[in-house]
Amino acid sequence: MRYVMKLDVADLAATRFTTSPLGETITALRLLGNPRPPGVNLPWVRWAQRELERRPLRMPRLWPLALTGLPYFPEFLIPAPAGRRPSFADGLAQLRATPATAVRASLGRVFADGPWPASALDLAERPAESLAEIAAELTECHQRLVLPHWDRIASVLDADIAYRSARLADGGARALFGDIGPELHLTGDTLVLSEAAGGELVIPVALAPDGLVLMPSVFNWPDVSVSRSTSTQSTLVYPARGAATVWHALPAWPPSPAAANGGAVAELLGTVRARLLDMLRSPATTTALARQLGVTPSAVSQHLAALHRGGLIERQRSGRSVLYATTDLGLALLGARTGGTPAQTRQQG
Repeated sequence: MRYVMKLDVADLAATRFTTSPLGETITALRLLGNPRPPGVNLPWVRWAQRELERRPLRMPRLWPLALTGLPYFPEFLIPAPAGRRPSFADGLAQLRATPATAVRASLGRVFADGPWPASALDLAERPAESLAEIAAELTECHQRLVLPHWDRIASVLDADIAYRSARLADGGARALFGDIGPELHLTGDTLVLSEAAGGELVIPVALAPDGLVLMPSVFNWPDVSVSRSTSTQSTLVYPARGAATVWHALPAWPPSPAAANGGAVAELLGTVRARLLDMLRSPATTTALARQLGVTPSAVSQHLAALHRGGLIERQRSGRSVLYATTDLGLALLGARTGGTPAQTRQQG
């Protein structure tokens, strides 16, 4: 199956990157409903399941919309963010402002002539009130399951955007789209997203005005998702590079040999620097590292400078922030292995 998107000059000129805390929350929720979650995010799934066993979440309106049992879900749940780094509250405001006509049209595309869940029927009947109730459920879901990890998630998303912006600068749009995944290709003015299922079926995707909004995702790994119809800009969600590194810092994980006081790396570098090297498997800022370690940013900066001089970490500017990450040399010292990031396709209705 191939999804074909025509990109004219105006579309390419308007194409941009963004992140979406709201989108990551919806995708995380869908991941919880996956009976076979991908291995990359399995540590988070197990953590979230333990958290929900301790204190369940009630999502009677949101759950049937996010987990439809169909190939699609309503696109208005993940609106295209208006800015580069929107807050979760920004995304909720967009969601709640979805026009009633757009809500009903999206529900019709997803559920069509099949049975409609009660929450979808109620949403179609009274959109404004139902969207407010859905937003309340989303808020608790975000605060409980995503916010505790957001610093690490955001750093990985920012690092991915910095990398792909460099790809765009070095090789243009063809290099950018060609590096997102083997299933995505730009030929002339046509962007094609392929998947093994569906044979030779070709599905045209009508883009909304103002180009594509490219959104890296941790929870969407390894899928590439395109919005086939939308009330905002068209979005293309793709797996962020380094998504697996986010979960190295989960408390449930056993500490790595590098982080242990008696470890060989700790003996070589010192306990604090060994721990920093291990933490930076997932990109992070000085401020985030200081917060996790409970020390001042200036103290962390001194250790980072030493690790950078030794070639064990690298730094890259992303907007106003500087992200640090362990280099291949640092990973080799830790005994880590790296792997590629395959991509598959899913859509929003």
